[in-house]
Amino acid sequence: MTSTEFTTVNGTSAFVPSPATPYQGDIARYWNDEARPVNLRLGDVDGLYHHHYGIGAVDHAALGDSEDSAYEKKLISELHRLESAQTEVLLDNLGVIGRDDTLVDAGCGRGGSSVMAHQRFGCKVEGVTLSSTQADFGNKRAKELGIDDHVHAQVCNMLDTPFEKGSIAASWNNESSMYVDLDDLFAEHSRFLKVGGRYVTITGCWNPRYGQPSKWVSQINAHFECNIHSRREYLRAMADNRLVPQAVIDLTPDTLPYWELRATSSLVTGIEEAFINSYKDGSFQYVLIAADRV
Repeated sequence: MTSTEFTTVNGTSAFVPSPATPYQGDIARYWNDEARPVNLRLGDVDGLYHHHYGIGAVDHAALGDSEDSAYEKKLISELHRLESAQTEVLLDNLGVIGRDDTLVDAGCGRGGSSVMAHQRFGCKVEGVTLSSTQADFGNKRAKELGIDDHVHAQVCNMLDTPFEKGSIAASWNNESSMYVDLDDLFAEHSRFLKVGGRYVTITGCWNPRYGQPSKWVSQINAHFECNIHSRREYLRAMADNRLVPQAVIDLTPDTLPYWELRATSSLVTGIEEAFINSYKDGSFQYVLIAADRV
């Protein structure tokens, strides 16, 4: 694999490995260029920049009157609260984590989940992303928070990481597994996780009971340039790679309020209808799977 050099926001240089495949190059360019207000304005609420969706009931009392001049600002804060609530549920399922442990955030985005994991456990968190823009943003934010000695992101293929075999206490993919082959992904998590280490994913997946991916799922794939897997594929690939599910939680009813609220905001991207309709017709599901390395 070859490397290229880029200049970070603080003026230093870093060498970034070139994508292993043309598709990875496409994904790197997509996320390097991505600057949607729905990601950045929500992160501006408290400095936690996520790249995932939310769960939980909407606090309508906090929103107040939709005619109020401050309503939109309150709506954005509420969407962000639901985003962070999603991360809290993911962290709840990581098991017992010590301050001396190291975690891996695979597909870390701008690092919001990594920061929250360190804040909860006091441990080290290594993030990996194909996007140099995201890694640079996340590292700058960690430095601003004074936690850059514990939270770090690097440009890296999540299917081929530098972490030593059996060195990681827990790891996760938070809405990032739809960009890779699941057998390759879980083989890598299984390689670097300790025996007994916990893996968690929160992801959208198409429902095998529907028969095939629906037109709504196809629209989501096209919008994000990804390949959504079925729930059955997740469980099969885990079983083939020494990851034994301990919990499978259907979060679909919990995420629908987020989407219905987002569809009324100024931050719409045009994909909201596909998520809402696919969740309602049962062709798409939002699930958490927690599995232990055996």
